[in-house]
Amino acid sequence: MKTLTSGDKAPNFSLPDSHEQRVTLTDLLSHGRVLVYFYPKAMTPGCTVQAQQLRDHQQDLAKHGVQTVGISPDAPKRLAKFCERDALNFTLLSDEDHQVAEQFGVWGLKKFMGKEYDGIHRISFLVAQDGHIEHVFDKFKTKEHHQVVLDYLAQ
Repeated sequence: MKTLTSGDKAPNFSLPDSHEQRVTLTDLLSHGRVLVYFYPKAMTPGCTVQAQQLRDHQQDLAKHGVQTVGISPDAPKRLAKFCERDALNFTLLSDEDHQVAEQFGVWGLKKFMGKEYDGIHRISFLVAQDGHIEHVFDKFKTKEHHQVVLDYLAQ
Protein backbone atom coordinates (compact mmCIF):
# COMPACT_ATOMS: atom_id res chain seq x y z
CA MET A 1 0.00 0.00 0.00
CA LYS A 2 1.60 3.26 -1.17
CA THR A 3 -0.48 6.14 0.16
CA LEU A 4 -0.49 9.40 -1.78
CA THR A 5 1.34 12.27 -0.10
CA SER A 6 1.25 16.07 -0.08
CA GLY A 7 2.01 17.44 -3.53
CA ASP A 8 0.76 14.35 -5.40
CA LYS A 9 -2.00 14.81 -7.97
CA ALA A 10 -5.27 13.41 -6.63
CA PRO A 11 -6.96 10.86 -8.90
CA ASN A 12 -10.04 12.33 -10.58
CA PHE A 13 -12.65 9.84 -9.46
CA SER A 14 -16.25 9.42 -10.55
CA LEU A 15 -18.37 7.55 -7.99
CA PRO A 16 -22.07 7.17 -7.18
CA ASP A 17 -23.43 9.03 -4.15
CA SER A 18 -26.19 7.92 -1.78
CA HIS A 19 -28.77 8.82 -4.48
CA GLU A 20 -26.83 6.88 -7.16
CA GLN A 21 -25.83 10.13 -8.90
CA ARG A 22 -22.26 10.29 -10.25
CA VAL A 23 -19.94 12.73 -8.48
CA THR A 24 -16.48 13.61 -9.77
CA LEU A 25 -13.59 15.20 -7.98
CA THR A 26 -13.38 17.79 -10.77
CA ASP A 27 -16.97 18.90 -10.04
CA LEU A 28 -16.28 19.11 -6.32
CA LEU A 29 -13.08 21.12 -6.82
CA SER A 30 -14.95 23.68 -8.93
CA HIS A 31 -16.35 24.93 -5.58
CA GLY A 32 -13.08 24.99 -3.60
CA ARG A 33 -10.93 22.63 -1.59
CA VAL A 34 -12.21 19.16 -0.75
CA LEU A 35 -11.63 17.01 2.31
CA VAL A 36 -11.75 13.46 0.93
CA TYR A 37 -12.03 11.11 3.86
CA PHE A 38 -11.96 7.34 3.57
CA TYR A 39 -13.73 5.27 6.17
CA PRO A 40 -14.20 1.48 6.47
CA LYS A 41 -17.95 0.96 6.88
CA ALA A 42 -21.09 3.06 7.25
CA MET A 43 -23.06 2.87 10.49
CA THR A 44 -20.30 1.24 12.54
CA PRO A 45 -19.41 2.90 15.87
CA GLY A 46 -16.13 4.59 14.86
CA CYS A 47 -17.37 5.67 11.44
CA THR A 48 -20.56 7.05 12.96
CA VAL A 49 -18.69 9.18 15.51
CA GLN A 50 -16.37 10.48 12.79
CA ALA A 51 -19.27 11.34 10.46
CA GLN A 52 -21.30 13.01 13.23
CA GLN A 53 -18.35 15.22 14.20
CA LEU A 54 -17.81 16.23 10.57
CA ARG A 55 -21.56 16.90 10.26
CA ASP A 56 -21.51 19.13 13.32
CA HIS A 57 -18.53 21.15 12.01
CA GLN A 58 -19.44 21.63 8.34
CA GLN A 59 -19.90 25.38 8.84
CA ASP A 60 -16.42 25.65 10.38
CA LEU A 61 -14.92 23.77 7.42
CA ALA A 62 -16.88 25.91 4.96
CA LYS A 63 -15.38 29.06 6.51
CA HIS A 64 -12.04 27.74 5.24
CA GLY A 65 -13.49 27.02 1.78
CA VAL A 66 -13.53 23.26 2.37
CA GLN A 67 -16.31 20.82 1.55
CA THR A 68 -16.38 17.23 2.80
CA VAL A 69 -16.84 13.98 0.92
CA GLY A 70 -16.67 10.54 2.54
CA ILE A 71 -15.75 7.40 0.59
CA SER A 72 -16.32 3.80 1.65
CA PRO A 73 -16.92 0.43 -0.04
CA ASP A 74 -20.59 0.54 1.01
CA ALA A 75 -23.37 0.35 -1.58
CA PRO A 76 -25.33 3.56 -2.29
CA LYS A 77 -28.42 2.21 -0.47
CA ARG A 78 -26.43 1.72 2.74
CA LEU A 79 -24.98 5.21 2.37
CA ALA A 80 -28.51 6.61 1.99
CA LYS A 81 -29.55 4.93 5.26
CA PHE A 82 -26.44 6.31 6.99
CA CYS A 83 -27.14 9.84 5.70
CA GLU A 84 -30.76 9.68 6.78
CA ARG A 85 -30.17 8.05 10.15
CA ASP A 86 -27.48 10.55 11.16
CA ALA A 87 -28.75 13.62 9.26
CA LEU A 88 -25.42 13.92 7.46
CA ASN A 89 -24.97 17.22 5.63
CA PHE A 90 -22.18 16.23 3.27
CA THR A 91 -21.73 13.80 0.40
CA LEU A 92 -20.97 10.09 0.83
CA LEU A 93 -19.67 8.13 -2.14
CA SER A 94 -19.71 4.41 -2.89
CA ASP A 95 -16.43 2.73 -3.92
CA GLU A 96 -17.69 -0.85 -3.92
CA ASP A 97 -14.80 -2.23 -5.98
CA HIS A 98 -12.34 -0.11 -3.94
CA GLN A 99 -10.63 1.17 -7.10
CA VAL A 100 -10.52 4.77 -5.87
CA ALA A 101 -9.27 3.64 -2.45
CA GLU A 102 -6.48 1.77 -4.23
CA GLN A 103 -5.60 4.84 -6.33
CA PHE A 104 -5.27 6.94 -3.16
CA GLY A 105 -3.31 4.12 -1.50
CA VAL A 106 -5.70 3.52 1.39
CA TRP A 107 -6.74 -0.05 0.52
CA GLY A 108 -4.54 -2.70 2.04
CA LEU A 109 -3.86 -5.25 4.72
CA LYS A 110 -5.45 -4.59 8.10
CA LYS A 111 -5.29 -6.45 11.40
CA PHE A 112 -8.11 -6.63 13.90
CA MET A 113 -8.42 -8.98 16.86
CA GLY A 114 -5.75 -11.29 15.44
CA LYS A 115 -7.31 -11.50 11.98
CA GLU A 116 -5.79 -10.12 8.79
CA TYR A 117 -7.91 -8.87 5.90
CA ASP A 118 -7.91 -6.25 3.14
CA GLY A 119 -9.84 -3.07 3.78
CA ILE A 120 -9.85 0.71 3.83
CA HIS A 121 -7.45 2.50 6.11
CA ARG A 122 -8.92 5.56 7.81
CA ILE A 123 -6.99 8.33 6.04
CA SER A 124 -8.14 11.75 4.81
CA PHE A 125 -6.78 14.01 2.10
CA LEU A 126 -7.21 17.76 1.79
CA VAL A 127 -7.26 18.35 -1.97
CA ALA A 128 -6.41 21.86 -3.14
CA GLN A 129 -8.49 23.46 -5.87
CA ASP A 130 -5.74 22.71 -8.43
CA GLY A 131 -6.24 18.97 -7.79
CA HIS A 132 -3.05 18.37 -5.81
CA ILE A 133 -3.05 16.95 -2.31
CA GLU A 134 -2.40 19.77 0.13
CA HIS A 135 -2.25 17.65 3.29
CA VAL A 136 -2.73 14.05 4.45
CA PHE A 137 -4.39 13.31 7.78
CA ASP A 138 -3.45 9.81 8.94
CA LYS A 139 -2.90 10.10 12.68
CA PHE A 140 -6.11 10.85 14.57
CA LYS A 141 -8.82 9.31 16.71
CA THR A 142 -12.22 9.16 15.02
CA LYS A 143 -13.84 11.55 17.50
CA GLU A 144 -11.00 14.08 16.97
CA HIS A 145 -10.70 13.89 13.17
CA HIS A 146 -12.66 17.11 12.57
CA GLN A 147 -10.50 19.01 15.10
CA VAL A 148 -7.23 17.80 13.56
CA VAL A 149 -8.46 19.10 10.19
CA LEU A 150 -9.68 22.41 11.65
CA ASP A 151 -6.39 22.91 13.52
CA TYR A 152 -4.49 22.43 10.25
CA LEU A 153 -6.78 24.88 8.41
CA ALA A 154 -6.34 27.49 11.15
CA GLN A 155 -2.54 27.58 10.66
